[in-house]
Order: sequence, then structure tokens, then C-alpha cells
Amino acid sequence: MKTHVRIALVGDYKPQAVSHQAIPVALQLTAAHLNVDIQSHWLPTETLTDTSVLQDYDAIWVVPGSPYNHDDGVFMTIRHAREQNIPFLGSCGGFQYAIVEYARNVMGWHDAGHAETDTGGRLVIAPLSCSLVEKSGDIIFQPDTLVARAYGKLETHEGYHCNFGVNPEFVADLQQHPLIISSHDHAGDVRSIELPGHRFYAATLFQSERAALRDELSPLLVELIKTAAQI
Repeated sequence: MKTHVRIALVGDYKPQAVSHQAIPVALQLTAAHLNVDIQSHWLPTETLTDTSVLQDYDAIWVVPGSPYNHDDGVFMTIRHAREQNIPFLGSCGGFQYAIVEYARNVMGWHDAGHAETDTGGRLVIAPLSCSLVEKSGDIIFQPDTLVARAYGKLETHEGYHCNFGVNPEFVADLQQHPLIISSHDHAGDVRSIELPGHRFYAATLFQSERAALRDELSPLLVELIKTAAQI
């Protein structure tokens, strides 16, 4: 077991963003809960020019805030975490970019794109039918998944700040690959994904870190740090 964990917070810090306000509180609560020293560092996306920037971190969290200042750096980071078996969490924009990275580099869809920044190709991330900016809703977990085990139940209620999600046209294609769609909302729209066989790889459209603003733990952050600390 490690006594301290270094975590990279990949994203462009915005003090007005609710999730960015919640992240340091969530890390403090998790550190106290696990009795682990968590050393977190914000990595602005324009600094992500080579994977060597990431080599000293025990975990990677791609935080909300798309579009990012340097999308290529974010995609490089997600691919590095996925291929090098580094504990990874993606929230909101991190979830969306994880879907695009997977479609491009695992499914072979080199034209996979995000409707917020791309105009052509296969837009695997598309506008939501209803905006989820500062909205909340119920999440239903698939049994025996990483997220279900982290929460210890099959349903929760979470907050969002997003206008984009998984394009329903591509869900069936995603499900033909190892990637697991691990939760939905009541309408059946995708709310989280994970990768079997990886130490910890989970990404959610919802922002579980917001629990910290209610003085509650984020179960996914707890499990991410536990994995990184080898608890």
C-alpha cells in the first residue's frame, strides 16, 4: 500500500465551474477517508505535448470543461491511461473525449468526432435532446460493474453540466467491443462506461465529484484512489 498518491487533474481550470470548485474538496474528503496523502496537480491541456508529462502520476482524472484548450493533449492522455493501465477517471467532458478516443483508436473509426468541435465524420458525441446544464437525474447502474460496486447499489441521483452525450446511433456499435456501457438514465441514454481488464477505467457523463459540496464522498473517486494506492 502506498502512503501517498499523485493524481493528475487534466483540464483547464475555471474557478467559476462548480465541478472545479468541488474537485479539491472531494480529494480532501477522500484523503481523510482513506488516510492517504493525495498530491494533486492541475495540468492545463496545452502543457500535454508528450506522455512524459504524465509519467510520475499514479492516477489520471480528465476533469469537466470541454472544449479543452488543447484537444490533442487530452486524447493523448486518455489513450496513455488506457494503454498503460493507469487508473483513470473521466467526468463530463472527460467521458465524452474517452468515447471519441476509444472509437478512433480501438474501434478504428479514425473519423470519429465530437459535435462540439467537429463538423464532419462520425459524430459519436452529439447534442443531447435536452440540455443537462446544472440539472440532475437518476442513474441506473448495470449489475456487477465497477460503478455499481463503487456505489454499493444499482441506482443513484447525480448532477450534470453538459449539452452533449453519446450519439444513440452508435450505441450498438460501441457494445460490440470490450467497452462496457455501465449505466443509463431512465430514458436509456448512456451515462457511464468502463473497460474490463483495466486496473480502473471509468468515465461518467455525470459529475460525481459534486457530492463533496454536500460533504459527501464521491464513490468513484474513492475507488480510483484505492486502486492507485493499492489498498
